[in-house]
Amino acid sequence: MIRYRAAWVLPIAAPPIAGGAVVVDRGRVASIEERPASGEDLGSVAILPGLVNAHVHLELSWMRGRVPPCDAMCVWAQSLMALRRTVTEEPREPIAAAIAEARASGTCLVGDITNTLSAYDALADTEMSAMIFREMLGFSAPDPGGFVDRTLAQLAELTPIARLRTSLAPHAPYSVSPALFSAIADRAEHAPVSVHLGESPEEIQFLRDGTGPWRSVLEHLGVWNPSWTPPACGPVEYLARVGLLNERLVAVHGVQLTGDELARLSSARATVVTCPRSNRWTGAGDPPIDRFYASGVRVAIGTDSLASVEDLNMFHEMAEVRRLAPSVRARAILRSATQSGAEALGFAGDLGTIEPGKRAELLAVRVPDGVTDVEEYLLGGIEPLDVQWLDPA
Repeated sequence: MIRYRAAWVLPIAAPPIAGGAVVVDRGRVASIEERPASGEDLGSVAILPGLVNAHVHLELSWMRGRVPPCDAMCVWAQSLMALRRTVTEEPREPIAAAIAEARASGTCLVGDITNTLSAYDALADTEMSAMIFREMLGFSAPDPGGFVDRTLAQLAELTPIARLRTSLAPHAPYSVSPALFSAIADRAEHAPVSVHLGESPEEIQFLRDGTGPWRSVLEHLGVWNPSWTPPACGPVEYLARVGLLNERLVAVHGVQLTGDELARLSSARATVVTCPRSNRWTGAGDPPIDRFYASGVRVAIGTDSLASVEDLNMFHEMAEVRRLAPSVRARAILRSATQSGAEALGFAGDLGTIEPGKRAELLAVRVPDGVTDVEEYLLGGIEPLDVQWLDPA
């Protein structure tokens, strides 16, 4: 058993404790103390739970710096697809380096989107936990149910590791047919389901009338289905019609979502994952983060892939959230990067807060003397050199 004393303890589920301590026993949090009389004094640091990156594509890490920023997301995505066609498999070394980078900056759990499962073995070799979403695309798939069943069988063949869990991720409304969406909804059972939703203006246009750049991309790729009828609705209503609007939905980006759509996601107890640095890079636009929080929907935070962001440092992502939403409480943003992400990915029983019984995946972040608002300080862009993982004893 170890008692860690610090200038600050941030349980996340409760207000910060000045001069508190966390007692750890055999890898689990035993207790939190407000006025500890003894223990290992860590000095001027803040203890907080490991961060949760709720949306990343680890297998794309080799693309770092190779897909330039763009003013139109559809054009950016075509550049990414063209680059991806130049390789026959995703290189493992950049994946391992990306996981190490994320871990060094305080991340303990990721929501990893994958087409190839290339990151599974690399994740298995580390202490990182993950909800691994096998991404599915198929706008004209001939046998949606069989496609889903084969994908689930592929996931079942993976070596079981308790901290690595799997689920499905229908890519987006413009790349997945209604029948495939419904087949995923029918078979996903109790696991979270991640969808790129309301990301670009072109997606909204496509759902409204079936025209625009995304249709052109589908035609160019030879996967356009001429029998598809535009739903003439927004993305949230579209997911409701195919059975995915529920508490398991992890709606990624949401840049184009209206206030009414956000309220509907909130009523369904779904999650919105915001990735503001990536949205700027891809040309999707700045997410309406103030409206996310005002709607009451659960908000988590992700970095997206290294194809569209400079690094996987969640402290940097929180700093961008703060820049775009200066009126949102610092405590709410910290909750988004910890507790809300763990809840969305199905790991709330073990991670996301400092509470008795949870895994002791704890960070000690250096805090200068004299800081009185530690929550706001942590939104200023912490660097890995100021982050230390505590021994879980």
